[in-house]
Amino acid sequence: MKFIPETQLVLNSDGSVYHLKVKPGDVADTIILVGDPQRVNMVSSCFDQVELRVSNREIVTHTGTYRGKRISAMSTGMGTDNIDIVLNELDALFNIDFESRTEKPVKTSLKLIRLGTSGALQPSVVPGENYVAATHGLGLDGLIHFYKDSEKVIDQSLTQSFVEQSNWPAQLPFPYIVEGSVALRKLLAYDYIHGITATAPGFYGPQGRTLRLPVFFSDGIERIIETDLLGMRIANFEMETSALYGLSKMMGHEALTICLVIANRITEKFLPDYKPHMQKLIQNTLDRLTE
Repeated sequence: MKFIPETQLVLNSDGSVYHLKVKPGDVADTIILVGDPQRVNMVSSCFDQVELRVSNREIVTHTGTYRGKRISAMSTGMGTDNIDIVLNELDALFNIDFESRTEKPVKTSLKLIRLGTSGALQPSVVPGENYVAATHGLGLDGLIHFYKDSEKVIDQSLTQSFVEQSNWPAQLPFPYIVEGSVALRKLLAYDYIHGITATAPGFYGPQGRTLRLPVFFSDGIERIIETDLLGMRIANFEMETSALYGLSKMMGHEALTICLVIANRITEKFLPDYKPHMQKLIQNTLDRLTE
């Protein structure tokens, strides 16, 4: 088995993985991922008991039980670059032997459920009233192109259709579309809106927002909204799903993003107090994981 050097798998002096600051065994194989560190408390406050609380930078991890099932809640911070860190280190915790620094012969497949917020890209989606389960992640960030064989998990037909319909500019990262876990979607999101989630590498320019700086792709949102990918529409914008789906599929994990819509980019409606709606999504998810 290939030996993984210290500069590739970086560990802290206590044996914990570098950014997450947790050790093998600290994290459950079912993990609720949230962007906001404060949202971890919203999840773990529902647990019957909490066995572990760890915080490092923007990454907060709580592990406990809900109805007898061991579950972890972890914050990722914002962006696909953070997802790259979290996914690789989570996978290492389960599938790399830290003592020998080699891959384990038998792999563990994780269940990764991202509960986030997003802006709707279809006028019928109402902030505060709708949750969107991402059937696919549309990556506008380019992250998984850095990994060998990423083309094997990309839906090439849907990707090419999007590029052609949107007349995607060559100056921007080449898009990619990856499907999420059908099994998790059926289990956790059967009564939510299903649609393609677009993942941008930023909140302002990459999502077409203009403050003082004009954006290069000024009609990007209009082009995205108008694409029809085998009858599927692009439902919402956020900043993590494409990397979560791409990396999870390459590593053999099940991943699903469910987003509470807090804004609509078409109607320009925004919901400032969305915490009660997020708490309901968290409770629904925990209940459905343990039914």
